[in-house]
This record gives sequence, C-alpha cells and structure tokens, in this order.
Amino acid sequence: MEKVGNHNSNSRKLFLSLALMLSISVASFAQDAAPAADATAATAAAPAASSGGDAAKGKELFNANCAACHKLDAKSTGPALRGVSGKHDMAWIYKWVHNSSDLIKSGDAAAVKLFEENNKIPMTAFPQLSEGDIDNIIAYTSEPKAEAAAPAPGQQLPGTPNGQEAGVSNNVILGALSLVMAILIVMLVLVNRVLRKVAAANGIEVAKKEPSLPIWKAFVKNQFLVLVSTIFLLLVGAYMVYGYLMQVGVDQNYEPIQPIHYSHRIHAGDNEINCKYCHSASRVSKTAGIPSLNVCMNCHKTISEVAETTATPEYSKAFYDEQIQKLYKAVGWDATTQSYTGKQEPVKWVRIHNLPDFVYFNHSQHVTTAGIECQTCHGPVQEFEIMKQFSPLTMGWCINCHRKTDVKMEGNEYYAKIHEELSKKYGVDKLTAAQMGGLECGKCHY
Repeated sequence: MEKVGNHNSNSRKLFLSLALMLSISVASFAQDAAPAADATAATAAAPAASSGGDAAKGKELFNANCAACHKLDAKSTGPALRGVSGKHDMAWIYKWVHNSSDLIKSGDAAAVKLFEENNKIPMTAFPQLSEGDIDNIIAYTSEPKAEAAAPAPGQQLPGTPNGQEAGVSNNVILGALSLVMAILIVMLVLVNRVLRKVAAANGIEVAKKEPSLPIWKAFVKNQFLVLVSTIFLLLVGAYMVYGYLMQVGVDQNYEPIQPIHYSHRIHAGDNEINCKYCHSASRVSKTAGIPSLNVCMNCHKTISEVAETTATPEYSKAFYDEQIQKLYKAVGWDATTQSYTGKQEPVKWVRIHNLPDFVYFNHSQHVTTAGIECQTCHGPVQEFEIMKQFSPLTMGWCINCHRKTDVKMEGNEYYAKIHEELSKKYGVDKLTAAQMGGLECGKCHY
C-alpha cells in the first residue's frame, strides 16, 4: 500500500498549538490580576486621616452647613477646603467661621486676601458652631482624597461599553477558538486526501454524485405551490405596505442623541425637579419651549460634578461631569474664578416632538386650564435617561383622549358656564372634552 503521510508530525503540531494557547491565556490572567494587587497595596499605604476631631461627624456638619458654597477638591462659591488646616492656624479658622465679616473689617491680611480672591462674596457667619464642631469639620477636610480602586478581574467599570475592560481575555478566547477551528478544517482536508489515496491504492472507485434538478425548476413545475406562494406574497406585501403608510409622520420612540447629554432620570427623578420649573412656558404659552441655559446655571454654578451614586453601568460619573463642562463651555462659565468669560457657544438641540404645521396644540390650555400632568402625554420622563417621544401623537390618539377624559372642574371657572349648560343637555354630572366640542375639526385645524 502507498505511504499516505506522517501522522506523528501532525499530532505534534496540534499539541504545540494547544500549548501556545495556554501560555497566552496564563499571561493574560496574570496581567488582569496585577492592577488589583497594586490597588490593594496602594490602599494599605494610604495615610490615616487627621485625628484632631471626629471626621464622621465633621462630614455631617460639612454637608449641612458648608456644602452649599464649598467643595473639598474644587472651587465653588468659596475655595476648596481639603487641607485648609495647613493654610491657617485653628485660632484664625475659629474667628473666620464664627464671623468672617468682623475679621475682614479688622484689617486681617489673610482675611482680606481670601475675601478678594473669592469675588468679595461674604461668607455666612456660623456663631452656632462650637470649636468642637469646627474641629470635626477640619478633621473631615483633612482626610486624604480617596483614589479610585482598580476593578477586580472581569469586573466592568461604570460608564464603559460592555466587554471593554475584559476585552483582552475575550480576544484571547476568540483567537484560541478560531485557531482550533482552523486546525480541525486542516485535519479534515488531510483525512479526505488520505481516504482518497487509500481508495485509489485498493482499486476502489468513488461514486460520482448524480446531478439533481435545481430547486427553482422543481418549484416552477409544482403549479399548486406556485399559486399558494403567490397569494401568500401578495397578502404579506399588502400588509407591509399598509403598515408602512400608517406610520408616515409617526415618530413614536424617537430618541435622538443631544449635543449635551441631559438625564431626566437625574433631574426629574432623583432630584424631583418639577417639569414646569425648566419648561415654564408650558403654563402660559402654546409651546413648552426649550429651557435657556441660564436656567441650568441656576443650579450648576455650584454643581460642577455629580455624586458617585449617580453613575450607572452605562454612564460613569466622569461622563456626567464631562457634560457639565460642556454646559460651562456653552455659557462661558469659568468654574475656577466663578465668573462668566463672555465667550458663548450655541447648543444645537435636536427637536423631538414636532406636530405638523396644520395642527394647533396649546400647552397652556392643557397644562393650566385642564390640569393635565406632563406624564400623561410625555410618559414617565422621571425614568428616562435619554428623552424620547413616548406617545404616537396621531390624530386618533388625541381623539381617544378627548373621548375618555373628563373636564376638570374643581377650582376651574373657565368652563363653568358651558359645563353647566351641557351637563343638563346630556344629563350627566361629568362632561368629557369630546362632549364640550373637543371633536370639532376647527378646534385643532384652522
């Protein structure tokens, strides 16, 4: 029989490939474990906080009395306070906290300098804080800044796309699987060649595959199958065309990316800011309007970063802080000097809700007169990370709302007279918007 090849050589190559894959995997896991070990060592080497007071009580006092104007590591209305005990002696700090104005009037050089460096904004006096309370606050401000710990192997950092942190190990696994598949394919090709040589050496003739009828020819010959398929395709096509035409101009769930990421979940949800605080025009105007950036700055003059607890698996704290910096750049706000630079940039917001020109809708009539909550039409905005069009805003959707919604009469004199007359006419106590003329064409189209 003819010699068909060296099988030991192929086996040796396969084992060498598997050994190479195991080496790469071990090296990758060692790299992933190294940052965690470094983080543990850094934590152990961190210096202890100042023991001049109770830092835990100081944190509570800081949040209750100081956080409105001060931050630990960034300038706000007042200067950053971390390490302030190293800049002034405690006797001076007691006087400053109890009554900074008196200290400035006395001509104290440090007090005057601090006052002028912070735009001459006077600090609120806190005579109610004892020296022990101030010691606790100073202990809190003397704590070293905590460094962010490195994630454990395989753990995903908040705000990073899925798989980004574990990308190295995943790539190794995929590469190893690809290599195994390639080896199997090569082995199958070699086995096929060996079998053909064995068959030829033994005089065995390999049967040739008989040509079969193409599937499309077999389909054409079956007239019943052609008829059924044609009817089915016509029905599916008609359904698809009808569905497409019915969706023309309907942008439900439209969720564009805005130039500055604004989270309704944080503002309307976590912080419980009323919708009409930002969209104040909805009370008195046809449109709700896009809030001016000055409205944002009412809060963000002193809020230059978000809390750690604000981060989600999709959006990190660094991501939200970056959006606040975009706001500062747009309005020309210098957080260091706490002043406007005069350099502004327009923000090109992407409109989400857009009714046709031939439709009239008045926000004030629905919000102020009818007393309808914003969530009725715009959905649970307090849960939306990215704002979207919740309702279809079609004519049928509006009509259904008018048919089932009773007119709110409690404390509403606007419809009192007409409501009294129509309720007698229809013999009901409550009138719907439709019964009060809400289905007349001229109400929305004129």
